[in-house]
Amino acid sequence: MTADDVIAIARYGAKVIISAESLAAMQQSREHIEKLAVAETPVYGISTGFGALANRHIATEDRVQLQKSLIRSHAAGMGPVVEVEVVRALMTLRLKTMCSGKTGVRPILAQTYAQMLNANITPVVHEYGSLGCSGDLAPLAHCALALMGEGRAFGPDGIEAPVAELLAAAQIKPVELREKEGLALINGTDGMLGMLILALADLSVLADHADVIAAMSVEGLMGTDQVFRPELHEPLRPHPGQTKSAANMFAALSGSEIVASHRHGDDRVQDAYSLRCAPQVAGGLRDTINYVSTVADRELAAVIDNPVVLDSGEVTSNGNFHGAPIAYVLDFLAIPATDLGSISERRTDRALDKFRSHGLNPFLAEDAGVDSGLMIAQYTQAALVSENKRLAAPASVDSIPSSAMQEDHVSMGWHAARKLRQIVSNLRRILAIEYVTAARAIEMRAPLSPAAATGRAVAKLRAAGVAGVGPDRFLAPELALAEGVLASESSLID
Repeated sequence: MTADDVIAIARYGAKVIISAESLAAMQQSREHIEKLAVAETPVYGISTGFGALANRHIATEDRVQLQKSLIRSHAAGMGPVVEVEVVRALMTLRLKTMCSGKTGVRPILAQTYAQMLNANITPVVHEYGSLGCSGDLAPLAHCALALMGEGRAFGPDGIEAPVAELLAAAQIKPVELREKEGLALINGTDGMLGMLILALADLSVLADHADVIAAMSVEGLMGTDQVFRPELHEPLRPHPGQTKSAANMFAALSGSEIVASHRHGDDRVQDAYSLRCAPQVAGGLRDTINYVSTVADRELAAVIDNPVVLDSGEVTSNGNFHGAPIAYVLDFLAIPATDLGSISERRTDRALDKFRSHGLNPFLAEDAGVDSGLMIAQYTQAALVSENKRLAAPASVDSIPSSAMQEDHVSMGWHAARKLRQIVSNLRRILAIEYVTAARAIEMRAPLSPAAATGRAVAKLRAAGVAGVGPDRFLAPELALAEGVLASESSLID
């Protein structure tokens, strides 16, 4: 399974098909579990309690109840409901691990999860409950509870209904869990990884958008395109991300009458850093995305469960459920994503300041004084930047012991993922405000024409319903429309 597969299922409702090879592998590993279940020697997760209660041997007649109790007790989340795409991503990734044949579950569990995904039945998962170690326990337990026909879930229409009714309507039978299966459903890093995969996809698109929007700001502020020439990047400072962003900006400004109009006779020696250094900042995000993608791919190839069934049939404990590798890169991504928003806000502020905008109306207002133009849009942008700076503080440096000190070091990777999702959403809004600002600045340079590429970006914004220069009007809906363009379009210039 690839990251693209996860996104297709989680975000776009692609159908899940389990291969015959996966079903056979699950059946084979299940046979090992069933042999151990009747053996005299206790085995963790099969014939014992869990966590700090692992030393208690559980009688055969109590083991079905043991699995039910595990899921019911661990489904202890609180707070706001997590987004549907996140829940579908974590279910998809848990299904992927079940299909590895290393968890010891019966094929019916994987088949039922696939049926739930295909029927668009989404368990209710809450914001709080995972410490990013022993897996995303509470979030995954809420999903497992729905598999049992219990708990809460949303139907394909997005409306919450009793789980039993939703399963019955989709002709899905609830599953009664047996030995080892409760643990196999909850001992994974799937929520963390799912949110990482979704964030990587979103940030890759936003990096492309940011290059075009930064080029628009350069144009609107009468900046130069010469600092983006290829000979100043890859040969001199061979960071691939920087080279890519510089090339994007240079191409976006090609043929601009606005840029050409002041190429000679301009008394400015250099543009401000927020213009001149845009490729270095956006490129840093690109290179971080590339590194983090390798970590995500490794985790996608992993089998996260405890205990795990080896090819030899041995069932053994391990620590692969610890979310540290994912938590670190979730925190890492938050830093350049936040800084990209920070430099974007600086370009917006420069365009609104009559002393630094090189001839533009104050706040890009039609009649400054009577009109306030985009003055308060920059306030909103600054508020979003400030929030991202707070959210960029790492979660993975924290740890709170749990389970009577058995689980005495945890990753907090779920929290790192949750705050990264907020940073990504805020970054999109920050860039949307710069997009609106830069488009208005470009149009104020008429009769000079923008580059063909940046002109297409302006046209796309106008086609979405965001008007240009004019008397003050209700601005929030237009900012929301601009945000929608950035969320729905893979490119601003195609």
